[in-house]
Amino acid sequence: MSLMFNDSSERIAAALRDRIARAAPGTRLPSTRELVADFAASPVTVQKALRTLASQGLLESRPGVGTFTRAVRTARPSDYRWQTAALGAPPARVPRLPTALKTAPNDVIALHSGYPDRELLPERLVRAAFTRAARGDAAMSRPPAAGLPELQHWFAAELGETAPAGVSPPAPSDVIVVPGSQTGLSSLFRVLVGPGRPLLVESPTFWGAIVAAAREHVDLVPVPVGPDGPDPDVLAEAFERTGARAFYAQPNFANPTGVRWSTGLAERVLDVVRDHGAFLIEDDWAHEFGITADARPVAALDDGGHVVYVRSLTKSVSTAVRVAAVIARGPARDRILADAQAESMYVSGILQAVAADVVTQPAWRTHLKGLRHQLAARRDLMAAGLAEHAPQVHLEAIPQGGLNLWARLPDATDLPALARACEADGVLVVPGDEWFPAEPTGAYLRLNYSGPNPGAFPDAARTIGRALRAD
Repeated sequence: MSLMFNDSSERIAAALRDRIARAAPGTRLPSTRELVADFAASPVTVQKALRTLASQGLLESRPGVGTFTRAVRTARPSDYRWQTAALGAPPARVPRLPTALKTAPNDVIALHSGYPDRELLPERLVRAAFTRAARGDAAMSRPPAAGLPELQHWFAAELGETAPAGVSPPAPSDVIVVPGSQTGLSSLFRVLVGPGRPLLVESPTFWGAIVAAAREHVDLVPVPVGPDGPDPDVLAEAFERTGARAFYAQPNFANPTGVRWSTGLAERVLDVVRDHGAFLIEDDWAHEFGITADARPVAALDDGGHVVYVRSLTKSVSTAVRVAAVIARGPARDRILADAQAESMYVSGILQAVAADVVTQPAWRTHLKGLRHQLAARRDLMAAGLAEHAPQVHLEAIPQGGLNLWARLPDATDLPALARACEADGVLVVPGDEWFPAEPTGAYLRLNYSGPNPGAFPDAARTIGRALRAD
């Protein structure tokens, strides 16, 4: 017989709290569907009650399994004060990990993550590649320090395809395989910049670069980015004023803004870098995520060793395949390799074999063609939802690729309060402050349109609109 409670999440939470108090730790709760029937309430109301109990430590959600009661333990508080003297003050404040890495419960609309949904990945190719790699030599042998030759060749050939006439393409020996682009950025900041030295960065920029710079005690110098990219004259002035010898940028579908440099801008930036005897650290994170345009690496325009190119496969192949490449020429390449060896010795041979297998299959190109259409549909659905249900949100441009919309909010918006209100209504968003290396220049949200359940994007836009009206 159904329990006839009204449509109040507080009443449902109170009733479930009584059940939990009588249940043994680890007891599985009925499914959301069963609770909806029991309480004669809507799914949203039931899910809100479950989130409240989970935040109080009474429930534990196990994705794909269910929701379970947790043991309520009373114990004396732990005393870690001794560690204050043992550790001393940290040499630098490393930014906390951003909201983009937060694990989302199954019942929320997740617009916060920086990774594409599983349905956008080449799952069949990856599973088949793992099966083959497990049977091969990679499962038992140590790979070369710079990477498997077949993977080095693929990275070099891919970049070389876009090199214009008169520019020498990179050689496979210029490629260093690293365990993910985050590790690669840390290594590049250590080798090319060094502690206490300035590094020019786009503002806003990738939060991972901000974290890597803080870990390496590198001083970030923001260079403002407009709808088309950085101003080369402002960049030149920053080089002259600071004496910096490196500029970190994402010229293709930048995270978070989605900006893509024109060929003319890329050439002007490259001229500035060359004039100052400096490096451009190019992070080509979204190479496969073009929608109405293709990525054009700046590295393809340079054979003088000024561009150090970072290219990851983690987002496009599988989050389980943390494989990236750094392409550098000259003495810089040797120093980067030495640093990478000291940091991780080598990258898992089986992961390299899987990556090489996937990207050399004919079906990989077919997958990327379909991915372009899927991303376009998701991007347009989210943009249309915001235009209809959250007209206070301003999009400077619809990105030509990438995974995100960069949404400007009214200046008076209380971003933390907005994020909390959205999360309480089952929508996870990321405040844009986390992408600025200095003070933010406005109120922004970065909204990922490649996450799960795109059919819920209009509902998410309604939630954002309601939160803005209530702010």
